[in-house]
Amino acid sequence: MSTTTTVDRAFRAALYDDADAALDTGASLLAADPAADGELARRGEEFLGAAWRRNWQPADVVRVVRRELDDPHVRLVSELILREAGRRPSPGPRWTAQLRELDGEPPRLPDRFSHATAVLELYRLLLRLPALEPLDVPGRSGAPQQPESRMLGRIRALLAKAEATGYPEEAEALSAKAQELMARHSIDEALLAARTHNANTPGACRIGVDPPYETAKAVLLDAVAAANRCRAVWHEAFGFSTVIGFEPDLEAVELLHTSLLVQATAAMTRAEAAQRKGGRKRTKTFRQSFLAAYAHRIGDRLRAAAEGQVDSTEGELLPVLAARDVAVADHMEQMFPDSVTTRMRGVTDAAGWEEGAAAADRARVTEGPRAGERPRLT
Repeated sequence: MSTTTTVDRAFRAALYDDADAALDTGASLLAADPAADGELARRGEEFLGAAWRRNWQPADVVRVVRRELDDPHVRLVSELILREAGRRPSPGPRWTAQLRELDGEPPRLPDRFSHATAVLELYRLLLRLPALEPLDVPGRSGAPQQPESRMLGRIRALLAKAEATGYPEEAEALSAKAQELMARHSIDEALLAARTHNANTPGACRIGVDPPYETAKAVLLDAVAAANRCRAVWHEAFGFSTVIGFEPDLEAVELLHTSLLVQATAAMTRAEAAQRKGGRKRTKTFRQSFLAAYAHRIGDRLRAAAEGQVDSTEGELLPVLAARDVAVADHMEQMFPDSVTTRMRGVTDAAGWEEGAAAADRARVTEGPRAGERPRLT
């Protein structure tokens, strides 16, 4: 029997039928024919190619596999992605960065049948991935990608210090300073583009929103995006948000959101420890309310830091930024014409809300609280 016939028979048995018996039949066929392994891997690369044509990216695929399946499947798909990536040039810097995050070590499964079962489960998932909205390839609609600027290096250093310090006030002051630098960097890029008549346009990237407390984390990402003149659309089913904006602003959102998640988690852990000392048990509603309050309040502070940079610039900036805001809004409407807003539920713990707001208030910013926008859902 040819290897192609073996793989085809296994696929007919297992990929289009969710029954466990069908999966066992397909896995048995593959386990009994070691010569089919190469063809099986080649078919997997074809499934990945189909996912790329449906606008998925490596991090998106790994994330959905982690949400729906188990660690061996994550290792299988990571290995498959890296092997497939070695056969062609990378589409862009973000794609390359996502590949660097993958662990290509094969999974340790006890026997060929277990391995074949995991592969077929993975291929079932890949086969059924729906089409996503296309993301602009960096450099296609705007200026080509440049090496990281010294300003971004300074911003990374500030955020690293914020994550490392054990003092909440220092962490949030460092984050506020990083936001000021991000806003300054964005302003400089916008003015340069306007003065040189560079007709660059908004793009988009996807940022993971992982459990637990996905809704609160999506609100935090939405707040960071809004402070940096971007829009965020949350895809709850797939565990990510699509952020729309100009390239320097997308970079700022990626950097700051990652850092603030680390800081918020550390602040929440300290608050919970204080609650336990007071005799209160740790609860899910406390954590959800803490993160929601943190997201809303930190959004106000980030906006204040960014607006302070705008106020200190020359008059030509306001029309430039207004035009960019319109361009971002139009681009989001084109990508997501059916997006809707939603209310956040589960924020019922007063102590959690107060602790979260206090954690965000420790930065030396005097602006009062203002209700942040909810994340949009597709």
